[in-house]
Amino acid sequence: MAEYVVEFGKDGSPLEPDGRLDAAAFHRNHQAISAVLQRFVAGKSGDVVEAGSGTGQHVVEFARLHPGITWWPSDLNAQHLKSIDAWRAHAGLANIRPPLRIDLSDPAWCPRMHDGSGPGKLLAVFCANVIHIAPWRVAEGLFAGAGRYLQADGRLFLYGPFKRGGKHTAVSDAVFDSSLRESDAEWGVRDIDDLKRLGEGVGLNLMELVDLPANNLILVFERLKTA
Repeated sequence: MAEYVVEFGKDGSPLEPDGRLDAAAFHRNHQAISAVLQRFVAGKSGDVVEAGSGTGQHVVEFARLHPGITWWPSDLNAQHLKSIDAWRAHAGLANIRPPLRIDLSDPAWCPRMHDGSGPGKLLAVFCANVIHIAPWRVAEGLFAGAGRYLQADGRLFLYGPFKRGGKHTAVSDAVFDSSLRESDAEWGVRDIDDLKRLGEGVGLNLMELVDLPANNLILVFERLKTA
């Protein structure tokens, strides 16, 4: 089933005294997502930004599995940022940086990339379950920033439900898409072809589609060396 949570903590998810939130989706999908990331990041070093970290559970899991990489969680929502920082403190892992406050609708979405206090050129950007519960300008900004900040051969990993060739691949996704658009006319399950065009416009090539459980996908975009 596709995920539809705009703000964790207001969806009935548990809240620990220190501010840690627990997302049911994390427990369902983190192993499948980690297996895809593993193929690219295993044995490497560098900086990876998670765009829209939500509770912060994914970035903690990734950091635990890949201690040679510096992980930079991010979000725009204040309660999410508190949860991310609480999970970071709870995990006690040295390779997770304090969460960045990032507005993905801004193409220059990581101001600390510009003032020298943030990461350098990025090995990868990971973004899960964000662009279908946000206006299209968030997808545009995500891709613009990834095209700007990824190193040559860097990857953008985009997880969630997607349409293919303008069509849903399951009835449940069509129902989900309708419910999103009823909530906000600017939301909706995005089409892979539209995202591919966004990528091409900023030097990111769609190199792989990975089918995951519950009719979700990971789209893997590579930053071209000539971009």
